[in-house]
Amino acid sequence: MVSIKAINTGLGISTKYLNTDFSQVKRVLPEVVDEFSRRANKPGQFLNWVELPEKQLKRVDEIYDLVAKSKNQTDSKVLTVLGIGGSKHPVEHMLSINGLNINKDKVMFFSDVDSTSLSRFMHRLDNDITKSNFMVVSKSGSTFETKDGMLRVKQMLEQAYINKGYSKKQAEEMAAKHFIAVTDTNPAKSELRRLSDSEHWAGDLYIHDDVGGRFSALDDHVLFALADAGMKKEDMIEMLKGAHKMSKAAMSTDMQANDPLAQAAFWVAAKLNGIKTSVHQYMGSLFEDTVNWHSQMQNESIKNTLKQIAKVPDAMHHSAEAHFNPANKFSFALTSPVDRGVAKENVAGYVGALNKSYANAGPFFNETVETRGLGLTPEAAGALTQSRAFSTVYQEMIEKGVKKESLPDVLDSVLQPHVEVYKKNLKPQAGEPDVVVAGRLSEII
Repeated sequence: MVSIKAINTGLGISTKYLNTDFSQVKRVLPEVVDEFSRRANKPGQFLNWVELPEKQLKRVDEIYDLVAKSKNQTDSKVLTVLGIGGSKHPVEHMLSINGLNINKDKVMFFSDVDSTSLSRFMHRLDNDITKSNFMVVSKSGSTFETKDGMLRVKQMLEQAYINKGYSKKQAEEMAAKHFIAVTDTNPAKSELRRLSDSEHWAGDLYIHDDVGGRFSALDDHVLFALADAGMKKEDMIEMLKGAHKMSKAAMSTDMQANDPLAQAAFWVAAKLNGIKTSVHQYMGSLFEDTVNWHSQMQNESIKNTLKQIAKVPDAMHHSAEAHFNPANKFSFALTSPVDRGVAKENVAGYVGALNKSYANAGPFFNETVETRGLGLTPEAAGALTQSRAFSTVYQEMIEKGVKKESLPDVLDSVLQPHVEVYKKNLKPQAGEPDVVVAGRLSEII
């Protein structure tokens, strides 16, 4: 049996593995890492998130300058993110684990298409659309849900300024000051970029080439939201450095020195041993939005709906009976914060009880993450986030390596071709009327 010792990354993350036999996977790990290294940061491989932390360290001042410009153009106190999937969940995740936007009042999100959700959103703004600035996030600019919300908000802003006595032209100019676009740099590829340029929206933010949405937790839209929500510049730098250090560590062929590789190997080893259902629990409210982001990574990259990702202690009441029933076979992971506060004694006992319970039920690892104030340390936040990206892709590569299956030209874990099924059905068939029209309002609110 091949096992590993606890791994301390030196970046505020430590992981302890129990009941895990890595014998079936260990031999392929060096070639997996070597193949990943050959593909990383190459055009068309969608792995450019590997070097993104290093690139973004050079742009921190620019990000903060754009936040100041955006805030100064209007009297708005709120930033609303218009985006879905990878344009939304990584932002929520990073705000939460960095202890920002706790009251959900500095950064808001609108990603729905129905009237009730729009009314609820407006209620949070006291029915005054001018109280918010809007960051529109879409690589192509044509994502239906995002375009729909943006065009509705745009109409509502223009009408609000007309109601205040501005001319139509003045109202359009005032409305434009509320927007900043995060999209492709090339106007030929993005209608959102063309709109932003023509209406002189605030600044230039973009989605880096070959960085898929769920892997974009360190891209412009996330950094802008963190800065807007009050993250100190020095903390953002520390967070990006933590992510960069994790990128370097994740290129090691030594599983003992490469925690993302070990985590990926853990899930594959369990699956090869006949365990079809896996569970990853996160402890504490700071991880509530991480659950959504990690679920997105799981469903879009691993494409396996059998993995359960949830928050404890809530999920213990929902799932413990099934998890600890000897008739069921599970593999488990628990991510828990290092508690240094008033509840630390109870938390140590609680985590100990969970560890004992999980360890008696199947393969298990416990990942502990260093905290500070209302969230993780900035270094740990960056490292944890980058680690999830690596382990997600490594999982596909390890499984194919063990089964001696050839890797595709572009890894399955970075693509999502099946999403096109519903996207196609949103578009009208030849000769038929539009079923949905982005921005359509039956009346101006």
